[in-house]
Amino acid sequence: MKKLFCLLLSIFLFSCNSKEKNSITQNADNKQPEEIHTDFYGSWVGDFTVLERDTTRAESEMYINKINIVIKKITESEVLGQSIVAGNSRPLKGKMTIDGNTVHFILNEPGDDKNDGVFDFEIKNDTLLVGTWTANNTKKEVHKRKYELYKKAFKYNANLMLPEEGMYIDYQNPKEEQVTESESDNPEDAKEEETYMTTVYREASESIFTINSSTKKLKESDVKNLKKLDLEILRNTIFARHGLTFKTKTVRQFFDDVYWYIPVSDNVNNELTAVEKENIVLLKRFEKYAEDNYDSFGR
Repeated sequence: MKKLFCLLLSIFLFSCNSKEKNSITQNADNKQPEEIHTDFYGSWVGDFTVLERDTTRAESEMYINKINIVIKKITESEVLGQSIVAGNSRPLKGKMTIDGNTVHFILNEPGDDKNDGVFDFEIKNDTLLVGTWTANNTKKEVHKRKYELYKKAFKYNANLMLPEEGMYIDYQNPKEEQVTESESDNPEDAKEEETYMTTVYREASESIFTINSSTKKLKESDVKNLKKLDLEILRNTIFARHGLTFKTKTVRQFFDDVYWYIPVSDNVNNELTAVEKENIVLLKRFEKYAEDNYDSFGR
């Protein structure tokens, strides 16, 4: 009986030992890798500029777009992030290496989109992210871009307004217009008339600096006399405040140079306020029937 008791006790102790070892092994397996350089996490924002372009083809891609490279996670073996530019939001995955004071990253977009590529960059003095992007598709019109980005946190602010410096001209959608000029002050002197074609563009009015479509519920009287371009810009300023990355060049030309604009998402519909949603409906309704004045401007 004593021998049987000792045998059962040994089996019990062995079983407990095994369970404890298995538990320790499982905990070790489930342990997440340590995150490092968390001070690099966040949005790095700036110009995404053409470095190499196929000059044998017509230019269809903009020379400069605003880009946001978001670094989300860094471990010894892996870096996760996101690229947000020109209406595209793509996951990034790759590695970081450190050589002295140089922190080097190579991050890949998934590769299942025609615009995907590889980001190769360094972070200098913890404040400047500098590098190049190379397209996976070697036949892409713009197959290489460069960028110098600074860390910039995004925060929605309904009171942000477009800067008044410069003119808001739609250079992406010009049209040709016939012009007849007379070299003589006498209107009856038809022989002195000269007819030629000139390129003209839409220009926004000062209303885009004074109307806030995020904070004020607009009335028909506020918008009925506005140009079509004014209405388009007022509507898209709502989305710009929320950090939407714009697909069309027509819209990007007005917001990519705005200091406070940071593209953070390709869909911000769930972030819109009730006032903004109502104003968007109103502005779109008036856009259908509004007209624009065209004039000639130098570039």
